[in-house]
Amino acid sequence: MKRHRASFVVWLMCLAGIILMAGACSPSKPEPVKTGTIADGEMDPAKWGQVYPLEYDQWKKTKDPKPAGTSKYKKGYDTDKVIYDKLSEYPYLALLYHGWGFGIEYNEARGHHYMVIDQLEIDPSRLGAGGVCLSCKTPYAAKLEKELGPEYFKMKYLDAHAKIPKEHQELGVACIECHDNKTMGLRLYHPAALESFKFIGQDPSKMTRQELRSAACGQCHVTYIIPRDKDMKSMALFFPWQGSKPGDISVENIIKVIKKDPSVYQSDWGTGEWVQKVTGFKVAFIRHPEYEFYTRNSTHWNANVACADCHMPYIKVGANKISDHDVTSPLKTNMKACQQCHTESPEWLKNQVTVIQDRTVSLMFRSGYATAVAAKLFEMVHQAQKDGKPIDQKLYDQAKDLYLEALYRVIYINAENSVGFHNPSEGGRILGDATAMAGKSEALLRQILTKAGVEVPADVNLELGKYLNKRGKKPLNFKPEQEFKDPFGIQEKLTPAASLGMGVAPAATTPAAPAAPAAPPAPKVPAAPSAAPKK
Repeated sequence: MKRHRASFVVWLMCLAGIILMAGACSPSKPEPVKTGTIADGEMDPAKWGQVYPLEYDQWKKTKDPKPAGTSKYKKGYDTDKVIYDKLSEYPYLALLYHGWGFGIEYNEARGHHYMVIDQLEIDPSRLGAGGVCLSCKTPYAAKLEKELGPEYFKMKYLDAHAKIPKEHQELGVACIECHDNKTMGLRLYHPAALESFKFIGQDPSKMTRQELRSAACGQCHVTYIIPRDKDMKSMALFFPWQGSKPGDISVENIIKVIKKDPSVYQSDWGTGEWVQKVTGFKVAFIRHPEYEFYTRNSTHWNANVACADCHMPYIKVGANKISDHDVTSPLKTNMKACQQCHTESPEWLKNQVTVIQDRTVSLMFRSGYATAVAAKLFEMVHQAQKDGKPIDQKLYDQAKDLYLEALYRVIYINAENSVGFHNPSEGGRILGDATAMAGKSEALLRQILTKAGVEVPADVNLELGKYLNKRGKKPLNFKPEQEFKDPFGIQEKLTPAASLGMGVAPAATTPAAPAAPAAPPAPKVPAAPSAAPKK
């Protein structure tokens, strides 16, 4: 018995020794590696990149040109290194924007890296509003607004720009504008966005992650108004969303705010920012309303697809899955973002985009040229008035109201950057209404002129050449090789080439045939998406 007990004690001692030796040889308990912290208010993306290098490396690629020839209508900044002039692409805009900086130089956007650079390189007439022009271009805008107060909005652009630290004077969108430095969670940063989302009853601090994956983009990819005082000095900046609600920020309601309808706008500040020279009307402007357009009952929005799902899709970098911070169109990346959910081929998906955009561009021409014709008829009415001819004021007021309704709709769709794709049915509705309103305005104006004894030609000469050429200080001229043609070849019947008054011989080109509707794909078993977007 004693011998067994002694053996047991020896066995326990050996076991303890083995355990002790194993513990001495094994590695210590793993501890999480802390890669760094980001200071409050840190603007420099490079400092954020020390903690999140993969996202930072992707973000830096927004500087790089994208493959040429991947998008029919949105060239942006491609490997051909051409800067595309929107006034040459859509010549009617030069007439409608005459008297405004956008009527001098208006280029296709080159991407996030170039946001401030483009402002520094563009014709100075575009910067007349002052420091407020920096509000959606630099992460320092919120800081300048807080430090300078209302003076920030109206001070000269270059004076405001000089207050940005020299090393960041060309810095576009930065990490701090979308992310909380402690949690990396998405958040809203810009003061105008924080206030304007409240107009539609949304508290940014209570938004879901998926809501924020669109709302963060909606800080800048929205339209806004720069209200002016009696001396036309910029006083503030806000989104014209009063009276709207989430998922229903309509162009009709935006126009109500612009017109200072008392049911939605009670301020004494004016909403008119410039005078359209052709008509002499003081008007407002609508800028890049992607958020409003996309969220108004579009198919993808109703499917809970966020902006980031398509423009910042999840990608694999080594063993890591990250959101691609090289923000761009899915067309530029062979539709990989679309294939997270859609099983069709890239070619089939691209064709769907082109079909939608062809139809939208065709309607852009219909409404744009119809509105331009009405503008020139107003010019004739005003000349008749100067000549002492009687003008029917009631008809004039009706024609003016219809004209402005058409004009703002034309501006809205031309400023929105998807050429209709973000919400095809809404785009068609808006442009159809604009065409009808411009046509009715034209009919009333012809009646006014006829009553005044003024003969009106069947095809009004738009004199586009004088609006397209010798623009600004550079000066800029019409680039016929960049002009888009009606993909269905109909516009020539409505505004014949002889009535355009281009002043230059357009390049001899044949309109490109519109894309044929895509045939349904052959039945197949849907493949699982490689990286489905989080909902």
